Amino acid sequence: MNIAEYFIKNKVISWMFTLILLIGGTFSYLGLGQLEDPEFTIKDALVITAYPGATPLQVEEEVSYLIEKEINTLPYIDEIKSINSRGLSQITVTMKNIYGKEELPQIWDELRRKVNDLAPNLPPGVGDPKIIDDFGDVYGIMWAITGDGYNYDDLKDYVDFLKREIELVDGVSRVSVAGEQQEVVFIEVSANKLASLGIAPSTINNLLVTQNTVQPAGALRAGPEYIYIHPTGEYTSVKQMEDLLIAKQGSNKLIYLKDVASVSKGYAEVPTNLIKFDHKNAINVAISFTSGVNVVKIGKLIDQKLIELDAERPAGIDIGVIYDQPKEVDNSVASFILNLVEAVAIVVVVLLIFMGVKSGLLIGLILLLTVLGTFLVMKGMAIDLQRISLGALIIALGMLVDNAIVVVEGILIGQSKGLTKLQSAKAIVKQTIWPLLAATIIAIAAFAPIGLSPDSTGEFASTLFWVLFISLFMSWITAITLTPFFADMFFKETSENAGNNDESEESDPYQGALFTVFK
Repeated sequence: MNIAEYFIKNKVISWMFTLILLIGGTFSYLGLGQLEDPEFTIKDALVITAYPGATPLQVEEEVSYLIEKEINTLPYIDEIKSINSRGLSQITVTMKNIYGKEELPQIWDELRRKVNDLAPNLPPGVGDPKIIDDFGDVYGIMWAITGDGYNYDDLKDYVDFLKREIELVDGVSRVSVAGEQQEVVFIEVSANKLASLGIAPSTINNLLVTQNTVQPAGALRAGPEYIYIHPTGEYTSVKQMEDLLIAKQGSNKLIYLKDVASVSKGYAEVPTNLIKFDHKNAINVAISFTSGVNVVKIGKLIDQKLIELDAERPAGIDIGVIYDQPKEVDNSVASFILNLVEAVAIVVVVLLIFMGVKSGLLIGLILLLTVLGTFLVMKGMAIDLQRISLGALIIALGMLVDNAIVVVEGILIGQSKGLTKLQSAKAIVKQTIWPLLAATIIAIAAFAPIGLSPDSTGEFASTLFWVLFISLFMSWITAITLTPFFADMFFKETSENAGNNDESEESDPYQGALFTVFK
């Protein structure tokens, strides 16, 4: 039985297929993850090794060269670069583009083992190498926390509270904080006073180190229980530090740190990461999302959380928005939906003018079902809505109606030759099913080099190929199945067709039109 005949005669199956595409596609669209850009992996790792007191040349020859030589034994390496400065080695390791997110975690483990096995053979005084490979987080929301009249301590207290609360929101992967300033205590010692009292500067340093440490002090056994001793030696204020007794053992004088030094609290004189927002000192809060989530939905949950926490925000502290990915994604998806509606409307209007009302509505319906069917398959393949996949759908919109137009036009031509609707549908599908498939495959193959590329280009833009593959192949399926079914419903059987089944008795209906055009 011809496939067109099967779908025309088995109306229950045709309606079921239509409802699957219509309802399943709608719910799939609502459940698709929404991102700004496709997920991709950064194939770089950073190996940092401290060598205090060494010159750049010593760092290069005694540390960087040995580590580079060991790393280079890995078969995955594409490029190794190093920066050797006084007391510090920084080696950037880049892996080949052919390795993706499935292989990289194993590669990073092998890199760590190589470097850690080499560490005992490095010269004395070299610190343990640190391997940093976590560059893959993309921050979707970035805030700047500012406050007039508030210092960094006050801002940090609120940021810590905000971070703990935001991390509890479903879909949030990590909350990172930047711009915090290192709090330090400045001790300005008078050398003249130390000399007059006969106290060495190292004495003060040793006392400060031993005083402000946490160490186990043992325990007392009281019957069956142990009572642990916890010495309280940590400083909790500058005043306690000023009252540090620095007199020599056996001295009959009480000499305190405040007698020979000025003690004050502040921030590091050279800031490591100073952030300004609207000309104010700020602390940056960045939020990354878990993989495959709808960032628009997560963004709404975070906004709702901020509303709930607004009562806890001190007066004068403001949350400035640096970047809001959920809103950008929402605008992109809304723009696509607008383009989709406009495309369907344009197609329908053009077809209404040139092919008639019923043909235009029929092809517009098939276009809508094709797009919804594409969403259904995208959901099954875990393809998110993002710039590349949305771009692929927009590119495909101009080609999705081609197969349906061929079938509808063939049915109309068959009817004009005197065939019934069923005969026309059977004839055109039988005649064009494989040529249409071949044309669809050719259109899909044009994008195959992008989607099937094994390097970073393929990883980033692969959804361009797969969405085009899904949508164009879906258009071929709907053209040979649902298009004949709806054509049988939309088009009327003419009285001439009912009594004339011999297509050979009719001339080519295009003949007169062509003669008129070129006359």
